[in-house]
Amino acid sequence: MTTQQLINQIHKKQSFLCIGLDVDLNKIPAHLLEKEDPIFEFNKAIIDATHHLCVAYKPNTAFYEAYGIKGWKALDKTISYLNEKHPEIFTIADAKRGDIGNTSTMYAKAFFEDLAFDSVTVAPYMGKDSVEPFLAFENKHTIMLALTSNQGAFDFQTKETAGTELYKKVISTSKTWQNSENLMYVVGATKASYLGEIRQLIPDSFLLVPGVGAQGGNLEEVCHYGMSANIGLLINSSRGIIYASHGTDFAEAAATKAAELQVNMASILQKKSQG
Repeated sequence: MTTQQLINQIHKKQSFLCIGLDVDLNKIPAHLLEKEDPIFEFNKAIIDATHHLCVAYKPNTAFYEAYGIKGWKALDKTISYLNEKHPEIFTIADAKRGDIGNTSTMYAKAFFEDLAFDSVTVAPYMGKDSVEPFLAFENKHTIMLALTSNQGAFDFQTKETAGTELYKKVISTSKTWQNSENLMYVVGATKASYLGEIRQLIPDSFLLVPGVGAQGGNLEEVCHYGMSANIGLLINSSRGIIYASHGTDFAEAAATKAAELQVNMASILQKKSQG
């Protein structure tokens, strides 16, 4: 999926919502545990109930890898279902990979070719040659960790080096890498006040913003500081949507929560279009 296709979907659906599919067997409705593949059955029900309200889904791969081969097969079935039934959806493998060049190439092949995701999250700590192998794939997007929503982000990311916060140095340096136009960035919703300065560095890049909802991030504040001329935001909500109910009505409850966010997003987009 190209960036323009993603922007078109945002305007069509009046939504820039990304739903995180972080499936924990200890949290899904008990009746699904009787199914042959409870993870996929849960995901399929969530997707069927919410696909018209969002533009992206983001499975965190750790929640699948934890269950071994069964979990990986459930992830494969989930992305195949999305690509077949809803090809307009932007798919994100939240894998946070990043290693020496040849290893990164193999990670990229795994997510872009074998699983056919549109994008993957990466950690930039090892620098250019750990990220550029992902950027080499045409019409695929690499979503780089920039300023994350966890408390530990302050351990390193906001520390100054040569008078500049490290996260700003990382963002600025990444713009010099080959095929950097394929980069998106992760910026946590709990760091909304930083978004204004981040936008000065990357005015047009898409930002994946986790932390709205269960982690306390505020949608209006994120949009105020972070929305660009081309929208440029994917707001992720995981637990607040997929675990809205633990009963047989879980999919309907998820749709209700997703609709609340979509309505707010539509209002924000309308105000933006009116200037």
